[in-house]
Amino acid sequence: MGRRPSRIATGSRRAFTLVEVLAALLMMAIVIPVTMEGLSVSSRVGVLGQRKAVAMRVAERMIEEIIAEAQTQQGSSSGTALEGDMAYPWTMRLENWPEDAMQQLTVTVQFTVQGNLYDVSATTLITPAGSTAVDTGLAP
Repeated sequence: MGRRPSRIATGSRRAFTLVEVLAALLMMAIVIPVTMEGLSVSSRVGVLGQRKAVAMRVAERMIEEIIAEAQTQQGSSSGTALEGDMAYPWTMRLENWPEDAMQQLTVTVQFTVQGNLYDVSATTLITPAGSTAVDTGLAP
């Protein structure tokens, strides 16, 4: 019985074939762009969420300032609030509430994320300037 020489002894080595290498490159050419797009989308969503939260805090703060400074006689006003290194333009709108003798105060804050413009709004009801408290119908 003749013994076959081992592959190591003859010097032959196992390696990837050209087809296997091309298949691996094709797979990477598909997977890498999809992965990068997913990372880009998740980053954009994260930044959008952070800026939206800051814009809502700005809107709530502006409502509090407008009410505290009794600036509700104006029908509308606007300005810019600085928060960190970002500027958040805001607008205030005051409308009559159709249900009761109250007014609806709305503050809208705008912000951009990667060139796209977004806005958030906060709304509250207030009693008109110079009027007394609204009768709730409850006895004191």
